Formats: sequence, structure tokens, C-alpha cells
Amino acid sequence: MADLALQFGGDLAVGPTGDLLLSDGAALTQQRVLRRLLTNPGDYIWQLSYGAGLGQYVGQPGAPAAIAGVARTQVLREAAVAASPAPRVTVAAQADGTVNLSLNYTDAAAGETSALTFSL
Repeated sequence: MADLALQFGGDLAVGPTGDLLLSDGAALTQQRVLRRLLTNPGDYIWQLSYGAGLGQYVGQPGAPAAIAGVARTQVLREAAVAASPAPRVTVAAQADGTVNLSLNYTDAAAGETSALTFSL
């Protein structure tokens, strides 16, 4: 089922027909995973355990194991992500304080592998 195309922290977009742009399939799953990873726990009052809160690690000393554990736990709670094979989360702290997160997961509906990489 399609949903509005809305990347975390972005704005709604207009599609080619002038309507709001919709997202489905792998793009929708990526939106949901990114939203879950960047939402702070407790921000959704109807689902207090939703969100990994990875934004709290910005500017903090790198804690790759903690970040990977939180990310892996939250990604497995996302219905759009298949539990088997298990998602792979790689976190690497750089010398300049940047933390890079790489996530490989299988889309539950499509059965295809997707990757998501970003820096904290």
C-alpha cells in the first residue's frame, strides 16, 4: 500500500501530475526504517518504545557497539523488514568523530536486499 513520500526531516513532494508524491515498495520501506532509526524513543505517545534515537549520538564520543545494538533491535521491530535473514548493521567511528552506519536488510514484501548508509 502506498504512503506519502516523505524522507525524515524533509518536506512533502509534488508528483508529475501535481498531486502529492507517493512512495511504495522498497522506497517506502527505506523511509520507514530511517524514520524509526532517527525518531527518539517516547516521541510517539501512542507507541513509547518506537524509535532508536540515533540523533542523540551526534556530537558524542563514538559508541559503535551501542549504536549497532540499538539500530539492530529497532530495525527488527519494523514490520516491513524481514527477520530472516537478519539485518546486518555495521558502525564505524572515524578519527574526526564522525560515526558511519551501514545497514543491510531484506524487504519483507519484495524479498529483495536493500542498503542504507548515513553518518551521525
